[in-house]
Amino acid sequence: MSEIETQVKQIVVDHLGIDDAKVTADSKFIDDLGADSLDTVELVMAFEEKFGIEIPDDAAET
Repeated sequence: MSEIETQVKQIVVDHLGIDDAKVTADSKFIDDLGADSLDTVELVMAFEEKFGIEIPDDAAET
């Protein structure tokens, strides 16, 4: 697993309060990890802050 993947996984685990074994490259936030719409917004914001990027709203919805 790359350093970026490890960091992304840790953000997801921390924000959703789930076991890291549940988070895989194929996991869907809502369907597989139990996130709600607020969780997804918070995750996008956390990714943007951590990696210094901007994720467009239309990309965040997919």
